[in-house]
Amino acid sequence: MARLPRISIAGYPQHVVQRGNNRQSIFASTADYEFMLDLLCESAAKFDVAVHSYVLMGNHFHLLATPQDAKGLPQMMQAVGRSYVRRFNDANGRSGTLWEGRYKSTLVQTERYLLACMVYIDLNPVRAGMVAQARDYPWSGHGHYIGQRTDKLISPHSLYWSLGNTPFAREAAYAQSVQQGLSSADQDALTQSVLKAWALGDADFVAELQKLTDRRLSKARAGRPSIATEEG
Repeated sequence: MARLPRISIAGYPQHVVQRGNNRQSIFASTADYEFMLDLLCESAAKFDVAVHSYVLMGNHFHLLATPQDAKGLPQMMQAVGRSYVRRFNDANGRSGTLWEGRYKSTLVQTERYLLACMVYIDLNPVRAGMVAQARDYPWSGHGHYIGQRTDKLISPHSLYWSLGNTPFAREAAYAQSVQQGLSSADQDALTQSVLKAWALGDADFVAELQKLTDRRLSKARAGRPSIATEEG
């Protein structure tokens, strides 16, 4: 089956995943993690992309980001990917590809899934058994949101500000959300949507988005395809 073209619409948050080829490690040292963060900061500023959440894992990374221009996120990911691979290969005496093809992404409904996606991203190291709590993992934006440290890559979404009237209230509310975790339904929806590139949101959200693009944004209904679909 031919893969769907990637969809990017200005002003809509996107959940992004980039994996190492054959699930190989993409970080070999602390310097690699730091270089990736520097690249993301530089490219996010250059291409006007607000990064709301991130986590750098051993063989992949996640972002939740909103581009101000439809081309911003693809340009940012291309710039980061190329620069990082050159540096990684030079530092580790290797050549060739590092990434498992192009990055995967999906559009996320802000009101329903943005905070859930942030929690999902922050809990990646916990689900992987790398740390007991999200606050213990150094390579994510979680510490920024709970007041543990300041992260220059993070641009909080306005929805985060609605969690409380003071920094302490927001930090406490978000920490509690991460502590509570996600329902299995939300976790599965977040995983499947980004892997399959379907827009994540309710029917009204998907229908509204569909008006902005010819690219199909949700899974086709079961049953025999129409003649037009078969010929297309």
